[in-house]
Amino acid sequence: MGMDELSASDKEVVGMLLKFVDKLPTTRHMAQSGKKNLAFFQSLRKEMAAKAKAAGKADGKDVKKIRAALLGTASGAGSASGEKGPEAGLIELPEISVRKDILITLPDTVVNSIDNMDAEHIVRTMVEFGSKALVLSRRVGSLYRREVKEVGDLQGKVDKLEEEKAALEKEKEGWEAERKRLATWKVRCLDSEEKLNKRIGELEEDYEDLRDKYDGDVGELDDLKNNIIQEHINGRS
Repeated sequence: MGMDELSASDKEVVGMLLKFVDKLPTTRHMAQSGKKNLAFFQSLRKEMAAKAKAAGKADGKDVKKIRAALLGTASGAGSASGEKGPEAGLIELPEISVRKDILITLPDTVVNSIDNMDAEHIVRTMVEFGSKALVLSRRVGSLYRREVKEVGDLQGKVDKLEEEKAALEKEKEGWEAERKRLATWKVRCLDSEEKLNKRIGELEEDYEDLRDKYDGDVGELDDLKNNIIQEHINGRS
C-alpha cells in the first residue's frame, strides 16, 4: 500500500512516525529519551495544530492521542511518584541510504491486519518493535564485533601458517640439495670402493707371488745350510 492510498489523517500519522523513527535514540539513551520525545511531539503538535486550525480543525485531538499512545497517560515530565525524570538527549543519526531495488513482500493477511489496526495500536506496536530493534541491534553489533575479532585472529593464524609453510619449503629445498650432494658422495664412495677392491685384489696376487718366492728362497737356504753343516761334519772326520 502506498502513501497515496492513505487518508489525510493516516498520512499525518505515518509522516509523524517516519519522523519519530528517524529520531530514535541509541541504546545508551533509551532510558533518557522521554523528555526529549515529549518536546519533539509538542513541536509536532503545534505544527499540526496550526495546520488543523487553518483547515478548521484546531482541536488537535489526534495528536494528543498519538502522544499519549507513545508516552503513556503521564505528561512525560516525571514519574508517577512525582520524581523528576532523567535528562534526555537525542543523537542526530547520519543519513541512511536505502537501496531502491529492495522489495519487501508481506502476505495479504498481514497487510489487511495492519490496515484494520487503529492508530494508537499501530503507534504502540511501532514503538515496541523499535525498542526491540535497538536492543537486538546492540546484540548484533556485539556479535559482529566478536565475529570480526575471530576472523582477525584466524587471519593471523593463517598468515603464521603461511610463514611456517614458506620456512618449511625453504628447509625442504636445503634438504633436497643435501640429499643430492650425499647421493653424489655415495656414488663417489662406491667408485672409490670398487677401485680399492681392485687394488686389494692386485696386492693379494702380488703377495701370493712374493710368498711363493719367499718359500722357495727359504727352501734353498735350508738346503744350503744343511749342505754346509754336512760338509763341515765330513771335513772333521
